[in-house]
Amino acid sequence: MGILEDLADKLAADAIDAAEDLGNDDILNEVAKQLGATSTTMEEAYLTSIRIRLSERRARRFLEAKVDKAKEASGKA
Repeated sequence: MGILEDLADKLAADAIDAAEDLGNDDILNEVAKQLGATSTTMEEAYLTSIRIRLSERRARRFLEAKVDKAKEASGKA
């Protein structure tokens, strides 16, 4: 990735961690607004990273739950 994507992705990861720690998902949009005030390009890269990271996390949890359920059903858990 280039510097834009690297910075946006790192900020996205940190913002997601902060949102979880604080129990406040609004922080994700608040950071986006701060970025948008000076760089819409950075804002879009950040929002893309947020979407990618959150969708991957959701899919991974789904997959883990399915695997765990299958293991329990077969007595391998």
